[in-house]
Amino acid sequence: MIPLRDDRPTRTVAVVTMAIILVNALVFWHELSLGTPRKVEAFFARFALTPAYLTHAPSVDSFLSIFTSMFVHGGWLHILGNMLYLWIFGNNVEDSLGHFRFIVFYLLCGVAAAAAQVVISPNSEIPMIGASGAISGVLGAYLLLFPRARVLVLFPIWIFWRIFYVPAMLMLVLWFGMQLLSGLAVLHMDINGGVAFWAHVGGFVAGIVLAPLFKKRGVRLFQ
Repeated sequence: MIPLRDDRPTRTVAVVTMAIILVNALVFWHELSLGTPRKVEAFFARFALTPAYLTHAPSVDSFLSIFTSMFVHGGWLHILGNMLYLWIFGNNVEDSLGHFRFIVFYLLCGVAAAAAQVVISPNSEIPMIGASGAISGVLGAYLLLFPRARVLVLFPIWIFWRIFYVPAMLMLVLWFGMQLLSGLAVLHMDINGGVAFWAHVGGFVAGIVLAPLFKKRGVRLFQ
């Protein structure tokens, strides 16, 4: 299911969400401007998070990569998908948390996501990039804050496409279930895949845990 929009209006302008999207877009534009695959690989090597480097040879750069990796993406589908989810769900969460607290919340969810993946795959030498871990935290917070909201989704069925509303709770619970099952499958098969499923799981759980602590006073859960 591809989300298109939700039915929850916001009371404030989501300036932080827009700023995060802009920073991601600028970093991706820089990646495209590098030109050669070798330069792109060098860029990833410098700013991506590699679990084995963090666990076996920790350094200032490896710790900083926890944050820099949140703004690096591997292709058009990667960044467009992440930014679409961030825009649809992030503006409402920012509205409920406030601008400054949303920044801290977003980064903490990204750190929790990275930590979850590193704990599961401490010896992995596959670079981790993308905002999906932090955005997973936004999804977890949205589930706690607006479970009764409706999300307009585009659903492909073979060669046909259908557009309809689904409850946010249904969509987000299914999404989380898919990440958890995929992560368990990767563990069972003892393989290193290209998707950091446990980062998604860790970020989502962090969002649920942190949302009650970061929300504005007077904002109710389960709206």
